[in-house]
Amino acid sequence: MQQQNTTQSSQNVMPQPPNIVTVKDSLYLTDMLSWNLLAMKKAHFFSGQVQDPEIKSALEKTGKMHQRHYQTILSHLNKQGTTEPPKMM
Repeated sequence: MQQQNTTQSSQNVMPQPPNIVTVKDSLYLTDMLSWNLLAMKKAHFFSGQVQDPEIKSALEKTGKMHQRHYQTILSHLNKQGTTEPPKMM
């Protein structure tokens, strides 16, 4: 049974994302960008509020991580837009 599930799941892997972005996909991408932006802003705000250098460093590191995630999502979206704009369903 395990082998059957593995074979079935490997057949569902797409080598490349489709050129179509559904409304649901678009809403989820917007949510992901919003979550990362908010987390980045909160980490930056709270890093300015704490005195402990270890906590301050951890918050700054967390904020930078969320900023990288935000930028990565944007870069993926921009790559899609340079070849052919995604079609909305």
